[in-house]
Amino acid sequence: MAVMAAFSCGNSTTEKETINSTKEKVVTAKEILGNPAYQAISYEGYRAKSRDIQPSIAQLKEDMRILSAMGIKMLRTYNVQFAHASNLLKAISEMKSEDPDFEMYVMLGAWIDCKNAWTDLEPDHDVESEQNEGEIKRAVALANQYPDIVKVLAVGNEAMVKWATSYYVQPSVILKWVNYLQDLKSKGELSKDLWITSSDDFSSWGGGDPMYHTEDLAKLVKAVDYISMHTYPYHNTHYNPDFWRVPIEESKLSEIEKVDAAMLRALDFAKAQYDSVTNYMKSLGVNKPVHIGETGWASVSDGLYGPDGSHATDEYKQARYYQLMREWTNEAGISCFFFEGFNEPWKDAGNPIGSENHFGLFTETGQAKYALWEMVDQGIFKDLTRDGNPIVKTFDGDEERLMQEVMAPPAKY
Repeated sequence: MAVMAAFSCGNSTTEKETINSTKEKVVTAKEILGNPAYQAISYEGYRAKSRDIQPSIAQLKEDMRILSAMGIKMLRTYNVQFAHASNLLKAISEMKSEDPDFEMYVMLGAWIDCKNAWTDLEPDHDVESEQNEGEIKRAVALANQYPDIVKVLAVGNEAMVKWATSYYVQPSVILKWVNYLQDLKSKGELSKDLWITSSDDFSSWGGGDPMYHTEDLAKLVKAVDYISMHTYPYHNTHYNPDFWRVPIEESKLSEIEKVDAAMLRALDFAKAQYDSVTNYMKSLGVNKPVHIGETGWASVSDGLYGPDGSHATDEYKQARYYQLMREWTNEAGISCFFFEGFNEPWKDAGNPIGSENHFGLFTETGQAKYALWEMVDQGIFKDLTRDGNPIVKTFDGDEERLMQEVMAPPAKY
């Protein structure tokens, strides 16, 4: 609250005091999540092939202006091990001070590992890393330092799913830290309005293999303020391709008609995974919000998803998936943290055309991919830059050249 007092003093013994107070707009996670006025996206601002090169405050502010221009008001970050998250919060705080109308909120992630994760030793998935306690404490400190910005605290990222073989933990570890944070809230040591969750694959939330249906997962579902689930039809075009491949009844369609039909099936695939999580939650007698903490579609790939693989990867398909997911989740009252704002070349530094480097809606140099071409035409990014580069369309805006890369999925028959 900002208070301004004016005093009139003279020979008179009376003082007249006028107090003007203006209350800063305060919104909570409960009001943000599921509200289409607060579009969400996953964000890390790395430009280089190594996270050792951290984006500067000025670079983070550049990205905030770009994302804000396209209607994004809620960001998801992944860890507080690096300076990135704290610098991002500092950048947003400064931007709010410079412009009281600027709005940007954060779902702050605390990374969780098992013992021996990312080392030459065998990961011990039944014991947690000694680093987790420090990560949680850093996250708590930032949530308390920036309560006007940090609205959600997420314990772990895909930390329970068993294909994360380098680092996954048991649900009991996530439950332990969720309960710890909820206890801090009850004691007034964290904001009562801060929502606590864990962001994980749909299967980790009970939507897939029954092996995940454990007593500790049931307790976790009851302990979080909402469920943050991930769904990736993109990856399943290789690992679970039945939904993706062209059925015989569509064999006479044009190439682009086959693609459009496949993208509708990809949307249905994501919806089915969402429903599987909500159904499991309700089977436990729980009814709380379920939001999509992560989903996305890469625009470049070799190997599994490229020309010799599932044919899933190009900017047209990414744009269709983005559009379809936004339309569905906005109408359904589901927050969708689309993965992601900008390409991150460190993800697969040794392979420039690896798909993990190309999930951004913008390239690392700030070119807007096909999903955002209409916004470029509307002048939404006018006068905005990324590292000095104006926001222009990929392919020099040549749609015909872009479409030459679009391939229909393989035939099912």
